[in-house]
Amino acid sequence: MIKNSFISLQEKKDESRGSVEFQVFSFTNKIRRLTSHLELHRKDYLSQRGLRKILGKRQRLLVYLSKKNRVRYKELIHKLNIRQLKTR
Repeated sequence: MIKNSFISLQEKKDESRGSVEFQVFSFTNKIRRLTSHLELHRKDYLSQRGLRKILGKRQRLLVYLSKKNRVRYKELIHKLNIRQLKTR
């Protein structure tokens, strides 16, 4: 499922690198890569810090997208198979 969404986003790569969807997609890939790294290297605190920073950036982008366009937000959450944001 991830590869399919990557291919569809990769086709539009030149024109949509700045789009919120592409940025969230690239952050999600980085998060998954860092998570697998941290499973092997539990005491790599610099990578843990980097992971927390990327998680915060992705969360801010998702909040922005959910406020601007709820339909695109729902589609992106479903494509990337990530949880919805907790609302207060």
